[in-house]
Amino acid sequence: MSESAQAADPVAYIQHHLTNWSTSQPKSIADFNVLHLDVIIFSALLGGLLIFIAKKIGENLSLDNPSKLQSVAEMVVEFVNDQIKNVFPHPDKLIGPLALTVFVWVLAMNAMDLLPVDLLPSLWTGILGLFGADPSHVYLKVVPTTNLDTTLGLALCVFVLILAYNFKSKGPMGYLKMFLFHPFGKFFIPVNIVMTTIEELAKPLSLGLRLFGNLFAGELVFLLIALLTLGAGFSFGLFIWFPMQVLLDLAWLLFHLLVITLQAFIFMVLTIVYLGMADATADDH
Repeated sequence: MSESAQAADPVAYIQHHLTNWSTSQPKSIADFNVLHLDVIIFSALLGGLLIFIAKKIGENLSLDNPSKLQSVAEMVVEFVNDQIKNVFPHPDKLIGPLALTVFVWVLAMNAMDLLPVDLLPSLWTGILGLFGADPSHVYLKVVPTTNLDTTLGLALCVFVLILAYNFKSKGPMGYLKMFLFHPFGKFFIPVNIVMTTIEELAKPLSLGLRLFGNLFAGELVFLLIALLTLGAGFSFGLFIWFPMQVLLDLAWLLFHLLVITLQAFIFMVLTIVYLGMADATADDH
């Protein structure tokens, strides 16, 4: 389908924007033979950018005359530490760096949603068009967290850490006893196994699906707003719809700033909470 046809077909426009640049088209929801190249590239670039910024801050640390960037970094670190103190039962060398990494990386990936929806995809289409690529087959999703693979991948990493903390604090037999005797005691072992398994699996699923759902919905709203003037020529109607589009975009962008920050915060806090629940000393709380 050509670009002009896409402009005349809102459904095709939305479907095109919601399709990843992949090694091949997925045959199912869980197709492990497909790599989403845009997800990998943007996630890695944002992670590399954060590492570069952190390195620069570390090289120029100053107690007497801190830079604005250092001051912002110190505020973020202090904010994350406050959340850990409120939730995690005791000091831990891993939790601080992990929580900080989760918060800033998820926030950076979410923030890509603030770019105009057609900016990078149009540039990418234009570049590949110089080499004769068909625009209708050029895809690019710039927000990694609008892809379920990203959010569930992050949640799976947290789940592996939950298992590690359970084994570390309770031991293999202690973790097994939790499945056998929680929450209804030794006379309901089959029910306990089912309930505890559901409870444990719900943790990574809730983490991944919550982040994906909120960011995917936000991206979809931006696309719907873009449809107001999609394919519109120079006419009187354009003078009516374009100002409305600008106002709606601005209003949703301001609201979405809260959403992307809140979702990064929730993902970080739930990660700390789940790891704290896995720690043995959390049993007393």
